[in-house]
Amino acid sequence: MSDIIRLLPDHIANQIAAGEVIQRPASAVKELLENAVDAGATDIRLIIQDAGKQLVQVVDNGSGMSETDVRMAFERHATSKISKIEDLFSIRTMGFRGEALASIAAVSQVEVRTRREPDAAGTFLEIENSRVIRQEPAAAPTGTSISMKNLFFNIPARRNFLKSNAAEMRHIIDEFVHVALAYPELFFSLTSNGQQQYHLEKGTLKQRIVQLMGTSYQTKLVSVSEETDYMNIYGFIGKPETAKKTRGDQYFFVNRRFIRSPYLHHAIASAFQELLPPDTYPAYVLFIDLDPAQVDINVHPTKQEIKFEDEKIIYAFVQAAVRHALAQFSITPTLDFDLDPRIQQLDAVNKPFTDVEKQQASASTLYKTFTEKNTAHRIDPSAASGLRHWKDVLEAGQAESSTEQAAFFLTETPSFEDKKDSSEIDPGSCLQVSLTYILYASPKGVFLIHQQRAHEKILLERYQSALEGKSVPSQTCLFPVNLQLNTQDAILISELLSELQLLGYHLEAFGKDSFVIRGIPADTVQGHERSDLELLLEQYKHFSPALKLDRRERLVRSHARQRSIKAGQKLNAAEMQQLVTDLFQCTQPASGNAGQAVYILLDDTALLRLLDR
Repeated sequence: MSDIIRLLPDHIANQIAAGEVIQRPASAVKELLENAVDAGATDIRLIIQDAGKQLVQVVDNGSGMSETDVRMAFERHATSKISKIEDLFSIRTMGFRGEALASIAAVSQVEVRTRREPDAAGTFLEIENSRVIRQEPAAAPTGTSISMKNLFFNIPARRNFLKSNAAEMRHIIDEFVHVALAYPELFFSLTSNGQQQYHLEKGTLKQRIVQLMGTSYQTKLVSVSEETDYMNIYGFIGKPETAKKTRGDQYFFVNRRFIRSPYLHHAIASAFQELLPPDTYPAYVLFIDLDPAQVDINVHPTKQEIKFEDEKIIYAFVQAAVRHALAQFSITPTLDFDLDPRIQQLDAVNKPFTDVEKQQASASTLYKTFTEKNTAHRIDPSAASGLRHWKDVLEAGQAESSTEQAAFFLTETPSFEDKKDSSEIDPGSCLQVSLTYILYASPKGVFLIHQQRAHEKILLERYQSALEGKSVPSQTCLFPVNLQLNTQDAILISELLSELQLLGYHLEAFGKDSFVIRGIPADTVQGHERSDLELLLEQYKHFSPALKLDRRERLVRSHARQRSIKAGQKLNAAEMQQLVTDLFQCTQPASGNAGQAVYILLDDTALLRLLDR
């Protein structure tokens, strides 16, 4: 028998390796932008066509490459970043493994135009499917322009796995934002299909945050800055009012490299403890600088997951730095041990405490109250009579409080005991339990209904019908409302305009990243148009990726979640009755939007089994 193990041809090996680095257009955007930063560029321009499927181009004014270097750059494991094994443990550049350009060239058609400052002429290089098609001298400004065209043209199966243009564009913007935030001292721009989406002038970190995350952060950022021999941390956190119901504006950078770290996010969340409502997430843009030897950044192909040599130290330091920043800006309670200079001018500090003044002070009732019988809460019996009426008020308040606590646990409308015969309970009898559940009595038995899941189910079916042609009724706003968004959200809402109209929202584009709200769903209270849409976008952006749903289904589910009655909301008799009636008109009332049970039914058999345990 002949041997069956053979070496793969280079072009096939390159395509397999490229799958680890270039998974979608955004992967190429990340690699090319980081290369431009490493090349010392101060002006970096990203140009996109067809969400990167047709073209990804990065133009920079960096150091450029020689004729030999530009050819070598597209060989696998060719890099200018490391030369010996020790360099792997002191990496300060963005890219270093020498796989990015080789991987891009393996799955696309590449054109490069580059020139170094001292060179009279530059170099033009054309590569397709890892093979050099053309290389020749060419006129070029200092720096490099790399164009990646027709991604996955030679691997149609992989191209078919790319998402919609809107989805791919969001991934591209995410990568662009990560690099632009990390380097506010550099100019960045992003142009998509001939329209400029971002024009970011050089500036401070705070200016860059406002440029990217919106002007609403202008006065709502708190500076974080701590330095030690081991590590430094700096950046900004959002004040508590900027927190959102979904994860969004949260960015961590280690040695200017964007990372994802649930562990460090927990450190920040714990620093905000008691300042934020449950299930809300603070905004932050934080940078950690430390010795590269303390970090392993090559544990994942995207280099967005890293390992620290001592995670506990990093966690404690991040938590302490955020707490200190919040306290410094009077956002958390704190004791200020720095004495106000004006206090030094008070008589009580400047003048001596004479013997006469000591006797007068010790004879006072206040002095005795805090010294006699070693108690600080003693009340003179002669003064107790003046407080007697407060005892009556207090006891009445305690009784009222107990009644309210009982009502919180069980809100009854009407009471089962009001019925003459419990076997003839009217089907409309409802009780609210713990402001979360509805007990509904029917001839079949007792239903225990989760009010939020029930309402989400009702709304989902209503919105699904709307997208099939039965539009949700809309009301015209008394006064049109301007909705100013960041560029990412503006692109997203542009993609959803037709679906939003079917759901009752009437919006019109009004300049760059701005819209006018002219109509809202008829059952929406006017005055909350802007916040309702912003929350809907947040729900949509961070919808669970575990559920593989199309754009429309994600939108209606996000809308149903946002508009639903929440646990903890008190309902009156009519509201409970309407909720129960609408629920049992749904096609599948028992199953919630995420697959959970909406209710359980306790029939006579089940109730008897519970009682006989």
